[in-house]
Amino acid sequence: MAAGSCLLLLLLPSLVTASHSPPGCKIRITSKGLDLVKQEGLRFVEQELQNITVSDLHGKEGQFQYNISQVKVTDLQMAFSDLNFQPQQHLAFNINNASISLRFRRQLLYWFFYDIGSINASADGVQIYTVLQLAKDEAGRLKISSMNCNASIARMHAGFSGTLRKVYEFLSTFIVTGMRFLLSQQICPSLEHASLVLLNSLLDTVPVRSYVDEHVGIDYSLLRDPSVSTDTLDLDFKGMFFPRVREDQELENHAVEPVIKETERMVYVAFSEYFFDSAMHSYFQAGVLTMELQGEKVPKDLEVLLRATFFGTIFMLSPSVDAPLRLTLQVSAPPRCTIKPSGTSVSVSAFLNISLVPPDRPPVQLSSMAMETKLSAKVFLQGKALRVQLDLRRYDWGPTGAWGESPPHPTHTCFLLSRFRIYSKQSALESLALFSLQAPLKTLLQLTIMPIINERTKKGVQIPLPEGMDFTREVVTNHAGFLTVGADLHFSKGLREVIEKYRPVPTAAAYPSSQPAEPSLEPGSL
Repeated sequence: MAAGSCLLLLLLPSLVTASHSPPGCKIRITSKGLDLVKQEGLRFVEQELQNITVSDLHGKEGQFQYNISQVKVTDLQMAFSDLNFQPQQHLAFNINNASISLRFRRQLLYWFFYDIGSINASADGVQIYTVLQLAKDEAGRLKISSMNCNASIARMHAGFSGTLRKVYEFLSTFIVTGMRFLLSQQICPSLEHASLVLLNSLLDTVPVRSYVDEHVGIDYSLLRDPSVSTDTLDLDFKGMFFPRVREDQELENHAVEPVIKETERMVYVAFSEYFFDSAMHSYFQAGVLTMELQGEKVPKDLEVLLRATFFGTIFMLSPSVDAPLRLTLQVSAPPRCTIKPSGTSVSVSAFLNISLVPPDRPPVQLSSMAMETKLSAKVFLQGKALRVQLDLRRYDWGPTGAWGESPPHPTHTCFLLSRFRIYSKQSALESLALFSLQAPLKTLLQLTIMPIINERTKKGVQIPLPEGMDFTREVVTNHAGFLTVGADLHFSKGLREVIEKYRPVPTAAAYPSSQPAEPSLEPGSL
């Protein structure tokens, strides 16, 4: 028994770690963001309620027979509504004291008096209370998993016209009571379909596992159900890149978990060092962190310096003295990202091989040197894409800028002093001889290699937001081990527009070949 208890104590830390894997990406939606969603959501609810289908109503009370059909909602007034967070996984949506205007076709028979026409009615004091439960589905996607709904109508009245108006008003209780019941019974099913089907189709537009380019993909699956407080909704995403040649590869996350404390903006997105490390690890695994310059691609000034540096070796290779040079730069280990309050940097270790490439002969290696560099990183948003631009030059923007300059973009994070050094893999003496190449090679990297790398990363990676929702007024802030992007939101497309775009095409059976027959106008059909 004691041995079993000891074993449980030893396994407990690993069980806790497994149950709470830190996210590589975290999104927080604040109450200000929810207010924007409420405005757009209210328009969507109005559109759904205006499409309510009420079944025909017919009956007989003594000598009074009636048939009500073709019910249509003509107007909807929802002056008082509220959308708020409800711990632990819910959103609550309330509509108070709304009114619904209706128009429907009447067929009435009272003794020997028969009449047809239309009736205008209104339902007042409409109360709707819905609670949506948010959860992670099997694919790691955010979904509305269930909905509770209660709807009631305080009062309803109908306006009649015609020669039998007084009779209709006397007998309207039967019609109004039945119509009030049918209408209240259709509100919740309509909203349930809107939530569990239509809004979930909108959530399907959030990328979960997708390809970034031909080399890597990104996994934005949720690690756990959303966490809802009275003021915020937090989503923990895996935020892991993977090489497309090995899509099942998992990189263990040992980075600091992002902590979002701010609530001033509508939304905050946090990225840990793991997010960026997994990207660089995936590109390394894909074998694309290699670059080669040969012949005319080697800057002329650098070629002259290299030929002078290795003059003795090249002279002994006659008649290959005039053979073109080839520079091969190959990253030797996955680069690592470091995020500090002062800025973001990327540490890179690489091999630089310098060779002569004589025509019709095997290449001749002149030198193989190791290279270590710390690149400054600019992290910023462009649309919904997170982009990183690397640099070897020194920047240190503070509140007043670097040397009196302003940052090139208001959403840039500040970034660190670059570092660069090379040394020989063969001997310390050769490392000393290579010292004169350090500045020219750094210039080569900055002017030739870095533009190529930044061009490859120009596209960036999409942040997991639904289609039609975009960021505005973004601000990037660095912390110890992670960075956050605070922003406001706006809808570039309406909910209805996006939902209609992805609505499944109904089958032919869903549309009857002919319109349903109208109720007979003959009294006998009643």
